Amino acid sequence: MTSNEQTTRETATGERADLLETLAKHRHFLRFTTRGLTDEQAGLRTTASELCLGGLIKHVTSVERGWADFILEGPSAMGDFTAMTEADWAKRTDEFRMLPGETLDGVLAAYAEVARRTDDLVATLPDLDAAWPLPKAPWFEADAQWSARRVLMHIMTETAQHAGHADIIRESLDGAKSMG
Repeated sequence: MTSNEQTTRETATGERADLLETLAKHRHFLRFTTRGLTDEQAGLRTTASELCLGGLIKHVTSVERGWADFILEGPSAMGDFTAMTEADWAKRTDEFRMLPGETLDGVLAAYAEVARRTDDLVATLPDLDAAWPLPKAPWFEADAQWSARRVLMHIMTETAQHAGHADIIRESLDGAKSMG
């Protein structure tokens, strides 16, 4: 945990403290899967999926950044997923892998920066009930709205889910486990 995460968590109370603590716990487990790895190892696919550890962290970083933008700006921050082209979708797949020139340290630093921003948002947002319509996407119910609270729970769920994926990838890489 960084000193900023600690300070933000110490000053928050009630529900906000709970949200920050849960985010910190799941972020820790995700980052922990990369302990002691080289850049090359962070980019290896070790299962039947296309996923690698560095790519998972890049994806979670992108997801968290996008949803934090949504809390502040609404659906325009995320765009219209129904209008995306094949090229747009292909570009999004790059966030699931380590690209040439990317480093694990760089990926982790970007994730830490996004986490700090989200933590500051949790601590200072005037109203967790403030809601926006969801962006257009085939996976969202039409005309649905999510509150900031719901978005933060989604970020936590996404992070926890991918921490589990990362644990499997790491165990397949060298037998290291996050727990147990």
